[in-house]
Amino acid sequence: MAETKREIERKYEATGETPLPDLTEVPGIARVVDRGVMELDAVYYDTPDLRLAADSVTLRRRTGGSDAGWHAKFPVAAGIRDEIRAPLGDTLPGELAGLLRSRVRTGAVVPVVRLRSARDVRHLLAADGTLLAELSVDTVHAARLPDGPETGWTEIEVELADGPDGPGSPGAPDPALLDAIGKRLGKAGIHPSASASKLARALAETGGGPREADAPAEPGTAAAAVLAYAREQVHAITALDPAVRRDLPDAVHQLRVACRSLRSAFKTYRRVLDRNVTDPVGDELKWLAGELGVARDQEVLDARLRAHVADLPAALVLGPVRARLRRRDAARAKSARHQALAALDSARHLALLDTLDALLAAPPLRKAARHDARKVLARAVRADHDRLGRRIAHALSLAPGHERDLALHEARKAAKRARYAADAARPTLGKPAKRLAKRVKAVQSLLGEHHDSVVARTTLRELGVQAHGVGESAFTWGLLYGREEAAAAAAERELPTAWARASAPHIRSALTR
Repeated sequence: MAETKREIERKYEATGETPLPDLTEVPGIARVVDRGVMELDAVYYDTPDLRLAADSVTLRRRTGGSDAGWHAKFPVAAGIRDEIRAPLGDTLPGELAGLLRSRVRTGAVVPVVRLRSARDVRHLLAADGTLLAELSVDTVHAARLPDGPETGWTEIEVELADGPDGPGSPGAPDPALLDAIGKRLGKAGIHPSASASKLARALAETGGGPREADAPAEPGTAAAAVLAYAREQVHAITALDPAVRRDLPDAVHQLRVACRSLRSAFKTYRRVLDRNVTDPVGDELKWLAGELGVARDQEVLDARLRAHVADLPAALVLGPVRARLRRRDAARAKSARHQALAALDSARHLALLDTLDALLAAPPLRKAARHDARKVLARAVRADHDRLGRRIAHALSLAPGHERDLALHEARKAAKRARYAADAARPTLGKPAKRLAKRVKAVQSLLGEHHDSVVARTTLRELGVQAHGVGESAFTWGLLYGREEAAAAAAERELPTAWARASAPHIRSALTR
């Protein structure tokens, strides 16, 4: 069974003769205890073209020390990584293989570097004996595999100790302690390492790391701007795959947004990228977002209904309302998660990832791709903005009811596309695109609130019918249904004002300046 540990650490350059300063001068550190030297032997694995290293992901099989086993590390932020550990064995554990699948695909990982380290460990303790951080002086010998060059160096590593529930949890040491330690080391002439990890340094010094992709377009052109945005979304789709598998908060939502953003960009910037090529890719992105959508939509609906029930006075909650919600939520959440993981494990998903890589490597550029980015992107953003305006006007012209609800839902989808278009144009168009995206987001939020209310009412009616069918009171479900109707009506009343702000002449005209 794999376990996860969050690493918050800093690395520093050193030599075998580098003296350590007195770290008890750092506020909070009362004692430094020598824990002796341990011998570590790790083989790092990657694809032959170093896809894991290209994304700052590492996979190793390590013996020695207290945590021997298979370790996969994923970047979280600068100096912070999540390490997923699995027991030591001769073959890569399936749980870790799944987390790497979006990068490894149908290929295999092979040994690329062996690192043997003599780790001289010191514990940095508080006055009450609490472990605050671990400092190690690592003497490293690296060899490129199978028969490549060798190198060696010494470095200092300082890692924050865990709290009861991991770093950053209540009772855990403050990460600011690492800043104070770094400042003390700096005064002693010990400076941060130029390499983010031992593996990155070993690769650089024994033949080179991952090769950077060549830029497929001239800077300043529409192609360069659109492909840069597309590349961001493709990277997000790849990187969020293991986050969804780990069931990290908001991971499903973020992956859906990346799929939708890329699909929307293909449509918006159709004068730059040939839709004969991108439309089939967009269909696959729609499929993936749809498979993930069951889980995400369930999360949103569950949270909404629970919040509504929690807001009711106890006297208005008649019957086993909370219990019925819990049973419904548990059953549907399990099914939705199974569907999402099945999609990620499918050959169709892996084929989509390969297709996206191929598209970025050889983009289907059209004539406008060579034109000035500002002109092409501004024109595309204005077109999507106008499209949104037409859909809102149509929806508001209809009488309240089912047809209007459907039209507002179509306007919501147009608002997302207009917002994504502006987001993609922000690096090129700057503040005008940022301002437009912010105001369109407000419109999208109102339309989203309206749509969520429509969906919630359907579910509330079903729950009320089920409750009535077994002799329970349906009063609370009816009350919540009425509140959802009121919420939808309020969103509709606010929409004209929000759209007026998003469509003000100075907002739209600023895109052309």
